[in-house]
Amino acid sequence: MVQVAKRASVTVDGKVVARIQRGLLVLLGVAQEDTAEDALWMAEKLAHLRVLPDEEGRMNRSLLDTGGEALVVSQFTLLGDAQKGRRPSFTRAAAPERALALYEEVMNHMGSLGIAVQKGVFGAHMEVEVINDGPVTILLESPQRGE
Repeated sequence: MVQVAKRASVTVDGKVVARIQRGLLVLLGVAQEDTAEDALWMAEKLAHLRVLPDEEGRMNRSLLDTGGEALVVSQFTLLGDAQKGRRPSFTRAAAPERALALYEEVMNHMGSLGIAVQKGVFGAHMEVEVINDGPVTILLESPQRGE
């Protein structure tokens, strides 16, 4: 999930551990079936996604166009399934070791493209604050491989 942010931050144990000004807040869920190819696709998509305003206020610019920053927060709860019962199931979420590796791959590739990337603390209880500009919120899913 991607939100256009005027600013965003992550706090852990009362301490701000990451902060961006203008850019994107990315809440990243990693599924069991996700691959390194999906991570690269996501990083490219995030870097080039034209959701930031141009001079006329239209969503026409990307992080690369604007020099905007990204704050990437791992969030396995995006994969929660609440169709049955009253408590979500998280069985679609990747195991922590795999999720961490793909989460870091997304951030590393974005960094290699020239995006300034901040990150949350993987596996920690985090407080995420965002001033969502627009509001603009986009749900992105990498293409299913092998279909």
